[in-house]
Order: sequence, then C-alpha cells, then structure tokens
Amino acid sequence: MAKAAAKRIAGQNESTVKTLKLGMILPTVISLILRVLFRRSSLPPSKGALFLYTITFFPAFFLSNYLIRIGTTRRDPTTGTLISYGEDLSQPGVTEWCFDILYVTCKSMLFWACQIGSGAFGEWFWWLYMVIPIYAVYKLWTSVVSPMLGFGKSSPPPQENNDKEATSKRQEKLRKRSERGDPRVVAQQRK
Repeated sequence: MAKAAAKRIAGQNESTVKTLKLGMILPTVISLILRVLFRRSSLPPSKGALFLYTITFFPAFFLSNYLIRIGTTRRDPTTGTLISYGEDLSQPGVTEWCFDILYVTCKSMLFWACQIGSGAFGEWFWWLYMVIPIYAVYKLWTSVVSPMLGFGKSSPPPQENNDKEATSKRQEKLRKRSERGDPRVVAQQRK
C-alpha cells in the first residue's frame, strides 16, 4: 500500500518536474525565434525589454530549480526501481507558496503570452502583464476595503413570512402526530 502511494507521488513529481523544465525553456526559445523571424531590428533587445525579462525570469528560475531539486525522483540505474520519490510537490506550505508565486507571476499563460508577444510584436506587449496587479487591487477593494468603509453591497432586507414560521420536516411530522393524538408524541411531551 505504501509502495503504491510512493509510486503515485513519484509519477506526479516526474510530470510536474517535466512541466517546470518546459515552462522555463519553451517561452524563451519561442520568443527568440519570433524576434529573429519578425523583428530583427529588436536584436539585441532594448534595455527595458531585458529588464522586464530579467525581473520575471530570475524568480521563476530560482523557484523552479528549488522545486525541481526537491521533487526529482531517484531510481536505481540498473533495475529502474524507485529509490526515492523526492518531496511531495503537492503538499501544502512552502512548496504550495512556491507554486503560487510561479503560476501567478512567472508561469502563467499571461506571462508566456507577454514574453512571446513581445518577441513578435514589441515590448509594448508587456503592458498586458498589468492585468495581474489590477485584478489584485480590484479583489482587495471589493472584498476588504469597500466593506470596511461601508461601500460594499448591502444585504437584502429580510423577507417577512406572513404564513406560519418555517418548521423542519421533523417538527411538522410531530405536530401532525400530536394533532391525531399519537401516544408516542404525547409520551414525549410529558417528559
């Protein structure tokens, strides 16, 4: 049973490590190819483009290497049996935070689109990356700041029910039994 769990974790880790490695290499290669094909005048890239690339690449590089190092499985070279499955990359805590940082800032489809788009269309494409902080400010405003200041959505007024008060099905059953004179209900009421 424990070996099955270890094999499952090893399989998940191997696919995650493969995705991390591809995520580091593929967008950079595609961006360079697009620059060579469509925008030769942008070679070498401007200082601003290099600055943006560096700011977004190095955190991704360090976090990816950390996750790859702790999540890499070790197998016996001769038989291929599993020696160590590494750390579980789906565990909560520091590992989860590393993935959150990677996926929100560096490994998101938006980052890849900005990197590839800047290679094809120009550095102005990085302005699309501003969607992330704008969305964060929007969520902060709607969920924290505006309710504290009283600007939040007000709750609808409570609906008055002119009929009898809402009762559960069990209460309704007991009421009907007592109206019929059921001895079980009468005995419970006397206690």
